[in-house]
Amino acid sequence: MSNALDWDTIAAVATAPGVGGIGIVRLSGVNSRLIAERICGHPLRDRQVVTTAFYNKQTEQAELIDQGVALYFAAPRSFTGEDVVELQAHGGPIVLDLLLRQCLALGARHARAGEFSERAYLNDKIDLVQAEAIADLINSRTEQEAKGALRSLQGRFSEQIDTLAEQLTRLRIYVEAALDFPEEEIDFLKDRELQTGLEELRTAYQTALHQAEQGTLLREGITIAIAGKPNAGKSSLLNALSGNEVAIVTPIAGTTRDLLKESINIDGLHAQLIDTAGLRESDDVIEQEGVRRAKAAVAKADLILLVRDAASEGTAPVAPASWSDALGLPDTPQAKLLCVDNKCDLLDKDVVSALPVDRAARDRLNDYCAVSAKTGFGLPALRETIKRMVGMDVQLPSPLLARRRHLNALGESLSLIERGQQQLLEHGAGELLAEDLRQAQNVLGEITGRISSDELLGEIFSSFCIGK
Repeated sequence: MSNALDWDTIAAVATAPGVGGIGIVRLSGVNSRLIAERICGHPLRDRQVVTTAFYNKQTEQAELIDQGVALYFAAPRSFTGEDVVELQAHGGPIVLDLLLRQCLALGARHARAGEFSERAYLNDKIDLVQAEAIADLINSRTEQEAKGALRSLQGRFSEQIDTLAEQLTRLRIYVEAALDFPEEEIDFLKDRELQTGLEELRTAYQTALHQAEQGTLLREGITIAIAGKPNAGKSSLLNALSGNEVAIVTPIAGTTRDLLKESINIDGLHAQLIDTAGLRESDDVIEQEGVRRAKAAVAKADLILLVRDAASEGTAPVAPASWSDALGLPDTPQAKLLCVDNKCDLLDKDVVSALPVDRAARDRLNDYCAVSAKTGFGLPALRETIKRMVGMDVQLPSPLLARRRHLNALGESLSLIERGQQQLLEHGAGELLAEDLRQAQNVLGEITGRISSDELLGEIFSSFCIGK
């Protein structure tokens, strides 16, 4: 891509709002160096850190704004591919605002959200996946998220997509050549080599899809609703899983009236726990509203922990139909339900010893756990079961952070390839296979931005922070 924006210079505060030891005003564009040199009062050299004063030159006598550091990166060896300057001052909002206003007064324009990263993409410094990884790295909530975003920023996910594109290109060349030379004695469209190539491509796609699914799960996290009858220990379980005394716990049934939310980290997987009001019939208007909100939260959750009081209700896996009845949601998918028997510390030792908490038993009963929120008994098994039920692959050593659009594009591209392969097998329709392969490559190209629309770029970069 060529630089179509080198006539325009942008500026923005690149550090987070608030007070800090250091704050940065960043400029990018053809006039960045000239503007910065006027503010500093002396020349800047490429990649040399300079201690300097910052001045307001709009007054009759230059007024001192602050003292700090200036760093100049000459094009094209910069983040955006344009001339870039960073003015590092003391991190007070007033100081940074004065410095930014001076940049704007000298000819810069205030940058749009994500415009620095957008220019880096337009100037071929990064691809679209890497640009998105910058925002994902900044917004990471767990260590695993940050590591996955960094791998994507380093180009690991892009390399995987490029490899798929290369395989797809080779198959397209093979098919197009066979169509262009139909008079050859060998029917290349029926050749085993083509079918092998298609199968190998499908396998590569499925591997990429699995990694993208894991990356999307890491990025988006999950929502877990804790539901059940009053006094089953739902709030105690919320406190135990979060490690904090978030919810008020009393022996009085119906203590929780409204939704209580808390974020937790399950081995790198971000989860929002929602403690809900006890599910029961009540004449209390406030409690009725609490139950209504509880059912609404349960319906939207990725996973539902149906908590029971093991001391009074017994300990055994519950039939899915009974779960749905207990929740008042008869159409709840079984895959969303995890039965959790709580208060196992109140049971006899012989009963506890027979509970399915070892790994083999959990594998047989994937949707059942027995725990004690009070003592911590069974909580490690509960965490493992949660990860398994939401599809987290703990065997994947180095996950790559991915977005929903990446997952959708990979799925759509694979579907086109499979449709073309089916057309070839059933009807010998090489032309239809060639067209499906072409469309599949176009869809694949949208992931890294090799093929992209202005609408897609606008949607992606508008979610960035100003100054990045």
